[in-house]
Amino acid sequence: MWPELKSRLLNAGTAYLTGVSADDYIARSRAGPGAGKEGSVFFSLDGRRVRLALSDKSRVELCHFGDGKVVLRFEGEEYCGVLEKPGLHCPRQAYLTITGSCIFQCRYCTVWKNPGPRRSIEEIDAMVASVYPDIDAISLTSGIMTDIHEEETYTIEVVRRLLKYHLPIGVSIYPDPHTPFRLKDARVSEVKFNLETATDELFSVMCPGLCREDALVALRAAVPLFGRNHVFSNIILGLGETDEEMTACIEQLCQDGIIPVIRPLTPGGDLHDFQPPQPSRILAIARIQRSILQKYGLDPSQALTMCPACTGCDLIFGRDL
Repeated sequence: MWPELKSRLLNAGTAYLTGVSADDYIARSRAGPGAGKEGSVFFSLDGRRVRLALSDKSRVELCHFGDGKVVLRFEGEEYCGVLEKPGLHCPRQAYLTITGSCIFQCRYCTVWKNPGPRRSIEEIDAMVASVYPDIDAISLTSGIMTDIHEEETYTIEVVRRLLKYHLPIGVSIYPDPHTPFRLKDARVSEVKFNLETATDELFSVMCPGLCREDALVALRAAVPLFGRNHVFSNIILGLGETDEEMTACIEQLCQDGIIPVIRPLTPGGDLHDFQPPQPSRILAIARIQRSILQKYGLDPSQALTMCPACTGCDLIFGRDL
C-alpha cells in the first residue's frame, strides 16, 4: 500500500493543514523542492515518510489533532499517521543550504530567481547546535556564489567547523573532478553530486553553463573513497526523458557503484508549465531502479545523510519499497 500511496502523494506534491496549529512541525527551505514556498511538513505512516509542501490549493488535507497526530485525507481515503518534527529542513538531520543564491540558471530551479544570502560559518554552527543532539546527521548543500572552486573551499571550512559534533556529514555541491579527494581529506562521510538529467542532451538544455561529465567523473572517483552505498546522484524524473533513457542512466550509475536518487519533478523555475510525473510512472521507475540496485548489490538504506536517509521526496528502495 505505501509505495502506491507515496507515489500519488509525490505527484500531488502539496497538502493543506486544518485542525490544531502545527507550527512546530513545519520546515522551511532555501533550496530544493521547497525553496521560497510556505514551508512543508513530513507525514509519516508506520515509520515511512513523505514530504508535502504547504498550499491552500492542494488536493491533500492534513487534519492535525495535536501532538503531531494527523489524518491525511486524499482522493476519498483517510490515513492515520503523524507529523514528524524537522531538525533543520527534514527529520533527524541538520540539512542546511550554505549559499542561497547561484550564478547558474538551471531551468527547473528557483534559487537563482529568488536569491538569498550566504550563511556565515558562525550562523551555521549555531543552527546545528540548536537541534543537537536530536539529530543523527549533518547535510550540506549550496548554490554557487562566484564559482564552483570558491564554493567548495567555503564548504570545506564549514565542514571543519562542524566536525566537533561527531556526526556523519554529507555534502552535495557541484564538483570538479578533484572535489571528492578534497572532501574526503576534510573528513566528509558521504557525497552527492547531481547529474540532474537522464541524458547529456537534456542537461545541456536544462543546465546551461555546467558540465555533466565533470559530475560523472567526480562520482566515479568518489566510490573508492567513500565506499559503495555512500555516493549518490539526484536525477530528476519528468524533464522530457523516456523511460528507456532513465533506465539506461540508472544502469550506468549503479554499474559504477553510485546510487541514483530519482526525484519526481516539482515544476518551478522556468518549468511552471511542466506537469509532475504520473504516480504510475513514479512507481514503475522506482521498481526498475530497485531491480537494478539489487543487480549490483547496492542498498540505499545504508545511507547516513542527505536525501537517501531522509526519503521525504523520493521512493527509496530498502526504505519505501
